[in-house]
Amino acid sequence: MSELCEEGSRLYATALRAGRIAREDAEPAPCLMEFDLLHPDPDDPSWLRPVPPSVALAQRLNPIEREIAERRRLSIAMAEAFEPFMALSAQVTSRTHSISVLEGLDRINSALDLATAECRSEMLTVQPSSRRLEHTLLQGLERDRPLIDRGVRIRTLYQHTARYSPETLGYVSQFSEGKVEYRTIDELVERLIICDETVAFIPTRDDRQVALELRHPGVVRYLIKVFEFMWARAVPLSTGAPYETAPDGITEIQHSIAKLLVEGHVDEAIARRLGMNVRTCRAHIAKLAQALGSGSRAQLGYLIAQSGILDKGAAP
Repeated sequence: MSELCEEGSRLYATALRAGRIAREDAEPAPCLMEFDLLHPDPDDPSWLRPVPPSVALAQRLNPIEREIAERRRLSIAMAEAFEPFMALSAQVTSRTHSISVLEGLDRINSALDLATAECRSEMLTVQPSSRRLEHTLLQGLERDRPLIDRGVRIRTLYQHTARYSPETLGYVSQFSEGKVEYRTIDELVERLIICDETVAFIPTRDDRQVALELRHPGVVRYLIKVFEFMWARAVPLSTGAPYETAPDGITEIQHSIAKLLVEGHVDEAIARRLGMNVRTCRAHIAKLAQALGSGSRAQLGYLIAQSGILDKGAAP
């Protein structure tokens, strides 16, 4: 109950003026007793005496304030009890959020769009060669153009086979100016995108339907070192093709294939790593076998090892 009954105000005013009120006269206003605004007259129980409002209010509030104080004490004790768990949760959450699993192309593209929109310094990308469809090229143009307009430096690694892809060359020609660099290397294993040394993206499946968003500083720094290692060994796209025939009659691409053959890779894996289709890969293997005089696949591996052609790329 929080309000005086209809007769309460009038009867309480009468009691205050007279110093008391007959019990029977106060019966139409039971709220006065419930609010402790009237109490029995100690000299005559048939009469009631008014209680000052401040005293009555204090009497009503005291138990509420005691309950509030007790609940406040309990809340403080509970917060103290949970504090170790909160700190532990914060640590775990920090570690968990440093690696996020992105499922589906829509979610992956949304995360990439956000990262590129926030990129202000440099973007590093590794793009293993494959036939680039028109809609993926348009997505790339829409994503990269604002970066370039903001003055963000972009460095991209392709495989050597990208030099013979009209789609890739057409895309690259859109960004011939500014802080944009393209290089090619003989083989790349997987895609990689790094923004501002802050966030990196790598796929986890060949169909590119699942990717990892990495924000752990140590992991991102490591991936940057991997990129720089490959970048230093790559050839600027603006230079001549790296596939001229060497003095031993074997092209650069055939040297790369020979190395992977000796390592035990099958045709499909070699083609994927070098960014070509399997038919083209097998044509190069056939030319390599012809150049070395091999009559079988097993003999080809032996002849590659004996020929010394793999020493061509060895460190001095």
